[in-house]
Amino acid sequence: MEVLLVGVVAAVVVIAVTALAPRAGVAAPLVLVLIGVAVSFVPAVAAIEIDPEVILAGVLPALLYAAAASFPTMDFRRDFTAIGGMSVALVVITAVLLGFVFSWVIPGIDLAAGIALGAIVSPTDAVATSIIKRLGAPQRVVVMLEGEGLLNDATSLVLLRSAIAATAVSVSLWGVVGSFLKAVLLAVLIGVVVGRLGLWVREHLRHAALSTAVSFVVPFVAYLPAEELDASGIVAAVAAGLVTSTLSARHLSPQDRVAERMNWRTIETLLEGGLFLAMGLEVFGLVQDVRKVHGSLWLAVGVAALAAGCVVLLRALFVLPLLRYLSRRRDRAEQIRSTLDRGRTIAAAKLDAFATPDGIITPQAAMEMTRLLRDEEGRRVWETGNVRRHVRRAQRRGIEAAKRRADGLSDDQKERIQRRRTARAAEFRRRFTRRVADVDYLLAAPLGPKEGVVIVWAGMRGVVTLAAAQTLPHDFPQRSLLVLIAFGVAAGTLLVQGGTLPWVVRRLGLAGVTSSRHDEGTHGLREIVDGTARTMLDDPGLHRKDGTPYAPSVVERVRSVVVREQADQDEAAATPEEVSAQFFELRLATIAAQRKALLEARAVGTYDSDLLSRALDQLDADQIAVEMRGHLDG
Repeated sequence: MEVLLVGVVAAVVVIAVTALAPRAGVAAPLVLVLIGVAVSFVPAVAAIEIDPEVILAGVLPALLYAAAASFPTMDFRRDFTAIGGMSVALVVITAVLLGFVFSWVIPGIDLAAGIALGAIVSPTDAVATSIIKRLGAPQRVVVMLEGEGLLNDATSLVLLRSAIAATAVSVSLWGVVGSFLKAVLLAVLIGVVVGRLGLWVREHLRHAALSTAVSFVVPFVAYLPAEELDASGIVAAVAAGLVTSTLSARHLSPQDRVAERMNWRTIETLLEGGLFLAMGLEVFGLVQDVRKVHGSLWLAVGVAALAAGCVVLLRALFVLPLLRYLSRRRDRAEQIRSTLDRGRTIAAAKLDAFATPDGIITPQAAMEMTRLLRDEEGRRVWETGNVRRHVRRAQRRGIEAAKRRADGLSDDQKERIQRRRTARAAEFRRRFTRRVADVDYLLAAPLGPKEGVVIVWAGMRGVVTLAAAQTLPHDFPQRSLLVLIAFGVAAGTLLVQGGTLPWVVRRLGLAGVTSSRHDEGTHGLREIVDGTARTMLDDPGLHRKDGTPYAPSVVERVRSVVVREQADQDEAAATPEEVSAQFFELRLATIAAQRKALLEARAVGTYDSDLLSRALDQLDADQIAVEMRGHLDG
């Protein structure tokens, strides 16, 4: 009963603070930490110690899966180099350098123990970076910070595991590298398999509540086997979430996606708030332990302040050259933008000119592309667009196809070859389109000094740091002191950096910033949605599932609703004759075609991810409304 009461009170506090804090202009996580600290020092409240496994195995997999499931994988791919650098290189550098500092200033610990503490305080927290998402900061900055928070836990936990082992036995550098690669690669494999399996199960359930229930299980199904195989369960959960983010629109119904999104949002709110509240509640117990051993808190406070300053300084020193690299990358992208665009036009024209009537790329077409792309202007396209490998493959396969045709293939075999060649021609064009879209993304979302300041200042530590610290063995040297130092770094960066981050973002003029492609992208996506509907409805061969044609009045009615030629009309205004099986069937078929077109646009990356997400959400809402209307009238 007591545990239940504590849980209910904590939930009420989280809900109240989450609702009221934005009105006061304060981030809810900061308020919850302060409330937890205040409550922990109330004499009637006993010292609280939470089992770290509850956080590491019971809470983080769910939270990181939910964050990954809503993460824009298209932007993740584009900035993977920067995200990977901050998630791996920065964590390793910070852990090692802080290890030397800790072994120098903390009595009684060696370099291995220092690196263990350095690994604990090195990773930023994906939960803590949720603060910046509410400020309207540039989307690319949010993507980099959130991606870093999703992946750097694996690096820190593997380093921590190796450092703890090194305090007892000798561990080689290659042993640490091998452990890290195994932990990540095996976890990614498990996460991808579990993610796809979860989507397959949910696709066949056809029940929104059960589908959401399966999504609650998926992160733990990925986490547990990964941990049993000494891989990173956190990475496995994140990989499963990224698979869900990429493929859910193709495999799940709108009802499943909406129910999953709303339920997970509720769980995230409670779990995130509960974690920050728990951080504060543990302070009193940590303080007691340190006072028993050292008699004073000044050593812990001083080392924590030193460590917090060091992590910010090291982060700044790492981000500066990273921004220079990204700036040079953007300059190169600007140089090749016109060349890539011309290369795409040349490719399309020549492939069309030299292809057979059935769309097969002939050897002559491939050789002509080779010649064109070797001229002075096309050389950068040749190198940058990864064209050389594709052209050589086209040459080889085109010649092989010609030989097979000369040997007298059957009509079915020739037809299969033709389909394959047509698909390869489409893939060739698609590669160019995606490359141009990647370049446009880099040009439209530059990362300058202002964005660099936000990236540095938003690198807060959080509950992962505290949970990792509590996994230290009970006989670890100076354990209580190290745990309190970790808490000091986490709480200090969260309160100082998190508390001033809104001011920093506004002062730099980055609050509420939208992409320069926003208006153009909104118009372009509207054209894709409306154009797809027009093309489908104008098709003279349009027919129902049973092969019969649609009534012309139904087609016109759907056209007026979908293409919004009559903005004041919707499904509810249709006459009884029009509200029929034909109307709803054609309406749903049109939505399916529009969704397919948007997913293709997402695959090539032509438009910003946030605009595509909103457009897909609008189609989901339209489909749910149509299905409900059809069910009621049926």
